[in-house]
Amino acid sequence: MTAGKKNPFKGRQFTAEIILWAVRWYLQFPISYRDLERMFADRGVKVDHTTLFRWIQVYAPELDKRVRPHLRMTNGSWRVDETYIRVKGAWVYLYRAVDAAGQTIDFLLSVKRDAAAAKRFFRKALKQAHTVNPRTITVDKNAAYPLATKAMKRAGELWQFAKLRQVKFLNNIVEQDHRRIKRLVRPGLGIKSFTAASQTIAGYEAMAMIRKGQVVGVPPNDMGAQRDFITTLFGAAA
Repeated sequence: MTAGKKNPFKGRQFTAEIILWAVRWYLQFPISYRDLERMFADRGVKVDHTTLFRWIQVYAPELDKRVRPHLRMTNGSWRVDETYIRVKGAWVYLYRAVDAAGQTIDFLLSVKRDAAAAKRFFRKALKQAHTVNPRTITVDKNAAYPLATKAMKRAGELWQFAKLRQVKFLNNIVEQDHRRIKRLVRPGLGIKSFTAASQTIAGYEAMAMIRKGQVVGVPPNDMGAQRDFITTLFGAAA
């Protein structure tokens, strides 16, 4: 789907308004697909939970892609950490970074927790239009981070004067921020594939950035403004 060129709701049985309502609610509150199915039934609309799952798989990563050009710039003090997500009975690693003000820098779901995964995460974050090459990167004692940052400095991918700080207590801000994502993941612990988890988490993170007030002109906690912004992003009538 390409913003502004194709109708992302073409061929759908339900209207854009109904689909985006479901997407917004699922991605910002700790509910399951069956919970959402019951919420629709209460409004006289019959939507099967499997249909809701398919909507999230399509529109959650699309929301992440479309929201990024509208994000405020983050600052150069990165706080990086990983948390754990269970997918198909196994633990995988969610790399996440926020800046000193708590704004989301980026995220990456990874099967492994090593220097290669850390480099993939840093490279992804550095490509974003709302990020800057960091002056400080605060991490925990994971030995993979020094290996990754040294290799990236040698390759010219990371500013050579960027300071790596392995000070756990300074990372409280990102550890606290993990909670908002973990709270959302819990009702969906039945995620059956890595791809489904990645696509769903992209939507959780995008919605969290909107709710934090990272979008220019969209105040935090103003659900009406957030609804109108997302409607406009998808080219639907507000």
